[in-house]
Amino acid sequence: MTASTAARTSDNADFGRLLRGWRERRRLTQLDLSNQSSISTRHLSFLETGRSRPTAEMILRLAEHLDVPLRERNDLLLAGGFAPAYPEHALDGPQLATVRASLRRVLEGHLPYPAVVLNRWWEIVDANPAIAIFLEGVDPQLLSAPVNVVRLSLHPDGLAPRIENLPQWRGHLLSQLRRRVEYTADPKLEDLLEEVSGYPGGEEHPHPSEVVLPMRFRYGDSVLSSFSIAAQVGTAQDVTVSELMIESFYPADEASAEFLRRNA
Repeated sequence: MTASTAARTSDNADFGRLLRGWRERRRLTQLDLSNQSSISTRHLSFLETGRSRPTAEMILRLAEHLDVPLRERNDLLLAGGFAPAYPEHALDGPQLATVRASLRRVLEGHLPYPAVVLNRWWEIVDANPAIAIFLEGVDPQLLSAPVNVVRLSLHPDGLAPRIENLPQWRGHLLSQLRRRVEYTADPKLEDLLEEVSGYPGGEEHPHPSEVVLPMRFRYGDSVLSSFSIAAQVGTAQDVTVSELMIESFYPADEASAEFLRRNA
């Protein structure tokens, strides 16, 4: 084997390890993935072991069937020796001005109820004024940018002491975070999960008789009950846009709705 051939094999192996990792993370056998992506099991095996070099088209096809996030699709392309296919623009940059304005309209249209725009790490990138009801009285250090809503919710100096059903809400958030870690394989999210899992508060599954799990939040002498709906840009082709999520809170009872309207 020549030096150049050995180098190519090493590069292919780097891609192969990533590909195998994503396949195993999605709990698919080589036969499963080869059937879904219409390639031979032998060729897939050669890609994973570094014996074959992938084309950019093959990488994107496999990433699509493995439901790999756009950020990590770029990583696969780089490992295969190709340029990234998906741009990543700053949210405050001119390229995303239309998206940014649309998100702002959604936030403002949701008033008097709270709504936030989050990135993939659950950090707030925008919010409407109604979100302030959740921020009063928390440790100022938790409000230093970027504000992470999982940490803010579960930290003993954050919202946790005022969440009446903390074990259920904490269980819900940790379950969501575990799924995000599994989906993205993001080490930053893994660190966040390890951190917040150590916070006190218990962890319970929602009662099956409930239609939705509300967060019951104590505010002064009132207890506000709300549930959330999350939405994403379904046709995103930019890494930043693909990772954005709008979380909108809705009152779970009429008393909470009236309180929020009155205090808008």
